[in-house]
Formats: sequence, C-alpha cells, structure tokens
Amino acid sequence: MTELRPISPVAWMPDPAPLAQPVQDLRAAYRDGAAPELAPPSLGVRLWRAATFLPAILITTGLIAVFTDFFAMNGLSASEAILIGLVALTFFWISLSVTTVSVGIFNLLRRTPKALAAQTIEPLNVALLVPIYNESPADVFGNACAMIEELHAAGARHDFALYILSDTRDERIAAQELTAFAALRAKVGGLMPVYYRRRAMNIDRKVGNLADWVEHWGGGSDAMLVLDADSLMSGEAIVALSDALAADPSAGLIQSFPQLFGAETLFARVQQFASTIYGSVLSEGLAAWADREGNYWGHNAIIRTRAFASCAGLPKLNGIRAKGALILSHDFVEAGLLRRAGWAVRFLPRVKGSYEEVPATLIDYIKRDRRWCQGNLQHLRLLRSKGFHTVTRFHLFHGAMSYLLSPAWFVLLTIWALIGQGPEANVIQYFSGANPQVNWPEMAHVNNLFILFFMYGMLLAPKFLGASAISSSGLRLRDLGGAGQFSLSFISEVVISILYAPILMVQQTVAVCRALLGFKEQWAPQTRRGHSYGLWTLVKFHWLETLMGAGLVAGMSTGLVTLWLLPIAVSLAGAIPLSALSGLNLTRHRWMEKQLGTQEVFNAPAIIRAAKAERAQLQQMLDQTDRIAAE
Repeated sequence: MTELRPISPVAWMPDPAPLAQPVQDLRAAYRDGAAPELAPPSLGVRLWRAATFLPAILITTGLIAVFTDFFAMNGLSASEAILIGLVALTFFWISLSVTTVSVGIFNLLRRTPKALAAQTIEPLNVALLVPIYNESPADVFGNACAMIEELHAAGARHDFALYILSDTRDERIAAQELTAFAALRAKVGGLMPVYYRRRAMNIDRKVGNLADWVEHWGGGSDAMLVLDADSLMSGEAIVALSDALAADPSAGLIQSFPQLFGAETLFARVQQFASTIYGSVLSEGLAAWADREGNYWGHNAIIRTRAFASCAGLPKLNGIRAKGALILSHDFVEAGLLRRAGWAVRFLPRVKGSYEEVPATLIDYIKRDRRWCQGNLQHLRLLRSKGFHTVTRFHLFHGAMSYLLSPAWFVLLTIWALIGQGPEANVIQYFSGANPQVNWPEMAHVNNLFILFFMYGMLLAPKFLGASAISSSGLRLRDLGGAGQFSLSFISEVVISILYAPILMVQQTVAVCRALLGFKEQWAPQTRRGHSYGLWTLVKFHWLETLMGAGLVAGMSTGLVTLWLLPIAVSLAGAIPLSALSGLNLTRHRWMEKQLGTQEVFNAPAIIRAAKAERAQLQQMLDQTDRIAAE
C-alpha cells in the first residue's frame, strides 16, 4: 500500500501527480486530440429519438387543435391565445415523460444486457472521490468502509484508492473527520489506499474541490469515480462501471442510475418508492434515445481523468448582476464539454447497486430545490456556447424547463381560477362590478372536465406504466412487500404525490422568482434524518400556499371558482399540516415501517446492511470520543 504522507495538519495524501486542467472558452469550439472519432448516431438511435419526440409533438399538436376549437367560435382573443400557448408548453413536457417511459418499457422487453468480453478489459487505476462539506463523518466514513470491504471481496482486476476530499468549515465536524479517518484506515487501510485532504479555503465549492484534486493528484489515476457525501455503491456496481469504461476507449464519462435508500419519513419514502417504480423505466427510455450523448448528475459516475482535465475546466460567468459567477449546476455543463471535445457520455441504468439518500421532509426538499433551480436556470445562458451538440443543448434546456414549468402551471391555474364558472360568474366580474375590459376565455363545464381528466391522466400515466412494468425492470413483488402491500403503497404514493404537487408548484415558482431577482441560495449539507420543524418555520415556508388555498376555497364557496380546482385548493390550504406530516417517521411502528416500502426496506442488499452497521459503530465511537474530550 502507498505510504501516507502528511502534507499539512489537514492533509494525508500520496505524492503529487499534477495534471493541468485549463479553463474552457465557451465562445470557441474545442476538440480533444486524444478523443477517438465517434460515428454519428446509428439508425436505431435515431428511431428511438423519433419514437420519443414525435408522439409528444403530435399529442401536443392535437391538444392545441382541441383547445383552439373550444375557443374559435367567436375568434381567438389574446387571452385565449396565451392560454393555448401555456397548455402547449406544459403538456409537451408531460407528453415527453410519457413517451420516454413507453420507450423505456419497450426497450426493456426487447433487449438483454450484453456481457463484456473479459479480454477487452484492461485494468484501470481508479480513484474513488468523496467530496464532503460539513457532513456527518459517521455516515461518510461508514459508507466508505462498507464499499472498500465489498470491493476487496469482489476481487476486481482494477486498482482502487479512496480519497475523502473535505471542504468542511465546522471545526468540531473536522475533528470528527480526522478521528473517523484514523479509524477507517486502521480497519481497511490494508485492503485499499485511503487518503484524506481538507482544504484551507473552499474556493469554488465542489467544482473547486474536485479541480484541486485533479490539478495536484489527478495524473496518478486513469479514472475517477465521483461520489457524493451520501453516495453508496456496491462492489459489483463500482466494478461494472470500471469495466465499462475500460472496454470503451471512446467513453469520457459513464453515469449510473442511483436508486434512493435510507428513507424513513413519509416524504422520503414517497420519493424512494417513486424512484424505484417509475424511475427505472424512465431512465431506460432516456438511455435509449440519448445513447452516447447522455448527461451527468454530479455523482455515482466514472470519468476518464485526463479527458475531464483536458476539456471540462469550468469558466466563470459574467452577467448584469455578477461578475465571475460560479457555474452552479456544473455536472450538466461538464457532460456537455466532454461531448463537444469528442468524448462519449453514456448512461447505464442497468448497473444495479448505485445508491444515494434523499431529503427527509418537504422543507428539506425545497431548500435543496432552490439551489438546483438557481443552477439550472443558469444553463439558459449557456445554450449558445460554441461546439455544444444539439442533445447537450436539449439537456441544458430541459434542466431549466423543469423549473420554468412550475410558473407556467401557476399562471395556467390562475387563469383557470379567474375564469371561474363562466362570463356571468367569475372573480374579475365580481370585483369589477361590470364586464371587464379583458376578454377572458369562456370555459364550459365539459371543457373543465376534459382539462381536469386529461391533465391528471397524463401526469399519472408514467406511474401506471412504471407499475405495470416492474417485472421487466428486474423488481420482484416479494421485495416490494407482496402484491397486496405493493398495491397499497402504489395507491398511497399516487394520493400523496397529488397532495404535495400543488405545494411544490408554488414553491418552485417562488424559487424561480428568487433566482431571477438575484437571491443567492446558501450551500449547506443536505438534512437526511427525520426531524420536525416548529410551527413558525412551517408558517414562514408555506404562508403563500395557505393564503392561495384559502382564497380558492372562498371563491368556490361563493360560486366564483370552479369546483374542479378543489383538489388543488385542499392541497394549498393544507400546506402547513401537510408539510408537518412529511416528516412523520414510518419506522417507529411495525405496521408503518412497511408502507411505501421497496427492496431497500423488505430485502436490503448486503451493501446497505453493511453501511448501516458501519455507520452505527462509527457513530458510537465518535460519541464516546466527544464525551471523553468534554470531560
């Protein structure tokens, strides 16, 4: 094993192996001379893309025709045209998710994964990178211990080394990191090289953290497998990604599909269940049409180190409000830079054993979502960058649209509420006392019913499609609690998702407004343990939804707002209690712990069981050390 060399009081690293990482110029195209020539997308890939996008376009076009027919009797007014435009905008993306899931299911039914030929795989030197920032040391180092032991047992031909790259600012947590590092090295240091470095200044956040490693030590590794603080990967998954990169010299990055684990609260379980049941088929569809022009989600992916250093150095952005702004959602951009330089970016959703954790409550999810929103909207400024491929631009645009759709839905539902029961009974006329100057669209009873059923039908279609294809996804009913428990969990997830969706719509609209107004979201570690927020915190977070819901209910009671909006009104009016309920711990009682359960609950893989045991043991040791220090 390589001997540890203390570089400073907060760094125990191997000898330096510098690797230059030049900053990229987004105004000029770039190609990496080391990247092999990639063939254009095959006929099969083009067919997958046609099967995904054309039906979505046709569905949206048909819906536009129907709405135009609704309103065309007396000619289209400006407000009616705006309404049709909003409908087209929102439903295209919903249709796209439906067609992507459909393609994923079809692809699962017709294809079997190809085994890699053993002779084509050359051993790689792979660095496992774990960047952390004020995280729980017991969780981070406990996960690392479980992964190292599994990798050793797997007997892989590749050489692995683990690097804990700390940006922690809290001195108490930093002291615990050193204690945990010493314990980890004492336990598994003979199985794999284990290193630790804590930066004196966390310049450029995670981007700077990884860049610091690349520039000082990246030259010693063929590949880097980037993990998050909450990442957990089985030995089999790590080896599978390493084998795939070794077998494909054209690949610059290969992304796995991280499944969620560790969920104990109601809200976390809903996300974990949805990701397991629907996410697998959605990811399969995405992999089919993206092919070698995939995306990167910032973790649980393996990257060719020299390719990344050559072409993924991120520049700073200059804007009206800020000069030298950091690119926040850097992963999408790094994937695009690799692809424009000639490297393939692949997505392998069938690599099992890749995991990450999930926010425990609605408020924790909202806090994280605000950071992601700010970064994804930033992508709109990068769409005109030179050399980006069309699919890369779509990934960037799609990331921004995932947040911009919420304001679009918000405006659409606001118009629907203002239209009310028709020209004789609506909010505008009630407060104006006369016919308003704006000619609002007139919605008949049948139109309201059509919109409601079509909207919920399209939103729920991916869920029902995913549930119908669980066997094709490799899931077994017994690992979901059996047929009866799975059915109950599925219905529960649908109902709970419908309840929380309007709240998230409003909160994402707020997040977009905050980003456009220049609010800077704080970089903070994600809260993953179940806990409860006080009433004042709940009120501060959800007063807007509550007022909106109360207004809708009041409008319905007076006959000014259509009753078809009742599900949305109930959700918004009950935002505060629903948010409090999101943190309900489902593991406290035996009958509750099975609800919304997945394989990670009913038949947890060995890596998850091992990680939980290592975490608990390490946490006990750290608590004991803290007590001794306090005495």
